[in-house]
This record gives sequence, C-alpha cells and structure tokens, in this order.
Amino acid sequence: MLGWIGLAARLVVGGVWVVAGALKLPDPAASVRAVRAYDLLPEAVVPTVGHVLPLLEVVVGLCLVLGVFVRVMSVISILLFAAFIFGIASAWSRGLQIDCGCFGGGGFKEGVTDEYPWEIARDVGLLIISAFLVWRPRTRLALDNLLFTKE
Repeated sequence: MLGWIGLAARLVVGGVWVVAGALKLPDPAASVRAVRAYDLLPEAVVPTVGHVLPLLEVVVGLCLVLGVFVRVMSVISILLFAAFIFGIASAWSRGLQIDCGCFGGGGFKEGVTDEYPWEIARDVGLLIISAFLVWRPRTRLALDNLLFTKE
C-alpha cells in the first residue's frame, strides 16, 4: 500500500514542480522580478536565481513524476519548499505585499497578505509529502525500480 501512496505523493509534488517551473520558463524577467521582490538575496545573485529556479523546478518535478533519483529529488524539494516558506513568512512579517511568484508572475500585488497563510500551508503540506518520499523513496511505477534493482 505504501508503494501506491508513494506514487501518488511523487505525482502530486512532481506535478506541482513541473507546472510551477513551466509557467515561469516563458517569462524569465518575471521570475527575476519575483525573486527580487522578496528583498532577501544580494542583487548580484538575483538574476541567476531567477533564471535557474524555473529550470530546477522542472527537473525536480520530472524526476519525481518519472521516479528517478526519488530520494535526492525529494531532499531538493524539501530544501526548496523550506526556502519558499521562509521567503513568504519573511515577506509577510515585513509587511511586503508581493505575489509569491510560485506559479509565475511576481512583484508588487496589493492586498496579498491574506493569501500568505494559505501559501505557507500549501508549501508545508508539500514539504511533508516530500519528506515522506525521503523516508520511502521506493514507490510503484518508478524508473528507480528498473535502474537500481536490488540484488
């Protein structure tokens, strides 16, 4: 049963990463703007993070959906979700009104503070699912099962 739950977990988290990254890829300037809006990173690294993050999200998502390197990708997923939770909580605590940029967009957005708790809750839930996959990386219909057979 845990193998099927793991498959569902992989598809949910992986699907979220693929969609989030794919929506950002066509507009890298918006992704950079979203990273900059958090006002957490030195300006020298903001463009690099803004350009690399959508690619990383798509790669992590595809690997999880296909079931390749599940444990490693789940650890990366946890780190990304932890960073996003910290970023949203930081923006909220500093009174910033910005679109999280989670699924594209980003920058100033009036009246967004009501959305912050839901965004944090969503990311905490996805982080927990990712942690489950670190604990139980062997899941049904995963390429890892073919690539790394038990002898």
